[in-house]
Amino acid sequence: MATSTAQRVGIWVIAVAMVVGTIAGFATMIFASQNQQQSQKAYNDYQKLFAEYQKNVTRQQEDIKNRAAKLSDKYAELFIAQKSHVKKFDKQDIKKLEVTTIKEGKGKTIQANSTYAAYYIGFNPDGKIFDSSIDGDKLSAPIVAMDGGLIAGWSEGMNGKRIGGIYLLSIPSDKAYGSQGSGKDIPANTPLKFIVMPIEMLKTFKQPKVTPQVIEGYNGQQ
Repeated sequence: MATSTAQRVGIWVIAVAMVVGTIAGFATMIFASQNQQQSQKAYNDYQKLFAEYQKNVTRQQEDIKNRAAKLSDKYAELFIAQKSHVKKFDKQDIKKLEVTTIKEGKGKTIQANSTYAAYYIGFNPDGKIFDSSIDGDKLSAPIVAMDGGLIAGWSEGMNGKRIGGIYLLSIPSDKAYGSQGSGKDIPANTPLKFIVMPIEMLKTFKQPKVTPQVIEGYNGQQ
């Protein structure tokens, strides 16, 4: 039986819709594939940049370690004497970050994103030293202090201070290790004090940024 005009129009509408739908499906697949390729490239580029960043940071830390003995000879007498500032303190008195200048520095000014070498003594309210750069009558290799690698109180407290100075940081628990604490000598919600002597400014290497595309590329590897 012959189809009516209305039926023929209906058939063509369905046929056109199927073609359009198929094209849209292919377009979506192509677009998704392109996005996946871009994300994969972003992830691969990030890996290369991060590997170079790690290499630079490691090289810098190794240089400090290699010079540790000479640096100790230069700074040991001065810094070991700072143990006289290690005393018990009432943790209730540490309600906000406070910085006391023991010795004014004359070197470059430390900024929020600075990287520098430093000696330190960390102690708790009992006056117990839980970590320090002092090793007998010598100093171990200074730490490489960099953005993102320090507790908030240290980073904020040293901002604006100068290389060569000696500073006493009184850090409330929320800017130290907070409710988690860190080992038996730093229970939860414990304020801390640090004596810090920054000795030289180091080259700052910027860590590559993790973008949404990098995350998509990473997820695509899983």
